Formats: sequence, C-alpha cells, structure tokens
Amino acid sequence: MDRLDVLENKSIYILREAYAAFRNLCMLWSIGKDSTVLLHLARKAFFGHVPFALVHIDTHYKIPEMIAHRDRVARELGLYMIVGENRAALAAHTTFADGNTSRLECCRLLKTEALVHTLDGTWPRQRLDLATGKYVADPNTTPFDAAIVGARSDEEGSRSKERYFSPRGEDNDWDIERQPPELWNQYKTEFRPGTSVRVHPLLDWTELDVWQYIAREGIAVTSLYFDRGDGMRYRSLGCAPCTQPIASTAKNAAEVVAELSAGSLAGVAERSGREQDKEDGGGLETLRRKGYM
Repeated sequence: MDRLDVLENKSIYILREAYAAFRNLCMLWSIGKDSTVLLHLARKAFFGHVPFALVHIDTHYKIPEMIAHRDRVARELGLYMIVGENRAALAAHTTFADGNTSRLECCRLLKTEALVHTLDGTWPRQRLDLATGKYVADPNTTPFDAAIVGARSDEEGSRSKERYFSPRGEDNDWDIERQPPELWNQYKTEFRPGTSVRVHPLLDWTELDVWQYIAREGIAVTSLYFDRGDGMRYRSLGCAPCTQPIASTAKNAAEVVAELSAGSLAGVAERSGREQDKEDGGGLETLRRKGYM
C-alpha cells in the first residue's frame, strides 16, 4: 500500500468515526484544494453520498470563479449546501476592502464571527435550492455540534497544534493547552454538552500529497490553481483583496506535482500570498483561538 492509500484510508476512517459520533455534523468547504479533496473522500467514505451539510462562509470578497465552482459542483452532486455570512458587518462596510478596518479584523468579522454563528444557528443561513439553483433561507437553525475541516499540519504553524478531534469551548474558543491526547490512533469523540468539535481528517497530508491525490483521482478543482496563459496561478485561495497569485506555468495537477517535486517553490510558504497571515505575525493563531477555520 503506497502513501496515498494509507492517507486515504486513515481519512476515511476518521470521517466515518465523526459521522458515527456526532448527532449534527457538517463539513466546511472553502472551495480550496484541501476541502475539495475532503469532499471527494467523504463521497468515497459513504459510497457516493455525502450524508451531512456542507458549509461555506461567504465574505462576498471571494474570487468569482470560486463561487461559480461552488454552485456548479453543489448542483452536480446534489449537496446539502449552506452559506453563512456576517450581514451586519457587510451592511456597515466594516471591511478591509472598504478601507474601514484591518485585514485581521476583517477576517475576524467576515470569517470567524460568521462561522461561529452559522455553526451555532444564531444567524440566518442560506441553503441552495437544487431545483432552481437559487439560495433561499434555511429554516433549520439546529446547531452543528461538529465540523469537518480540511486543515493540514504542514500548512502553517497553528494548524500543527491541532488534534484530529479538537474540542472548542461554548464560544468556539480554542484552548490549545487542554486538548485531549491522541495516542496509537485512539481518538476521543465524546465531549461534554455545549462543546463544538472540529474534525481534521487531513492533518497528516502535505501539500504535495494533496496534489498527487488530485492528479491520481482526477478531482476537479477550481481553475484558479492553474496558469491560464499569463504565467501566474494561485497556490492558496482566499478573499480577492488579500490573496496574491504566484509565478507558475503549471496548467494542471500533474504539472503542479512536478513543480512541487522539483523544489522550485522551496523556501516559499504555501500561504505566502495570504496577506492576513502576515498581519497576524506570520500565522493564524490569534484568529484560530477565537474560532477561525
């Protein structure tokens, strides 16, 4: 069994454990490569069906191709697709793009707060109507007690401190020092009422693993990851005002694998194009301690 098979089997096991353990489970889908691989793994784990909701936090500043990809895939696969947003901050223009706050505060408002209140059901949620392709108000306000997340340990510093099953407090705060140990592939899946749990099936995967798996499985990812003729592509995706592409001529997953394998990006952080990371001292721990994905 090769490395990708080992990683796939472990991730599928964790997905099934999460589904068995939590009453109201969801999966966060950023539309990025990692969470798109998670979606593929979920369909493998449950024989082509995804038995839980997908949740996307829409900041209204995502690159348009990302949103088009989200809606197209959701309709094609018949996904239970939920979208959350911070309507108050958007209406008040309390965003970095409007020049009214810092990048870090903008992330806190449009991503962290929106995520926390979408998961706990206290803010309105939208659901994709598969018949019309339109988003309508979701009448279900039941809190999600666990969310599957496509975080990888090698992506940035704070993610390396995560567990596969990582409890958050009642306010979704993350106490890094009080996480349960996970020894010999034994996972704690029982937590006291009110705990919100993040599940991380991709912790052991690397960026190269993800791209090798995308190439092997033929997974459709947004075209933003590939050079479309100008010698530039995105390596990590976020909001348009805070995300920069890199110089690269890779036009498909196999060429990205070749680029990473050759070491041409050695010494360049995967998220080096994400400006909010730099504002948080090169990592995301400040945001993640308060509930960021």
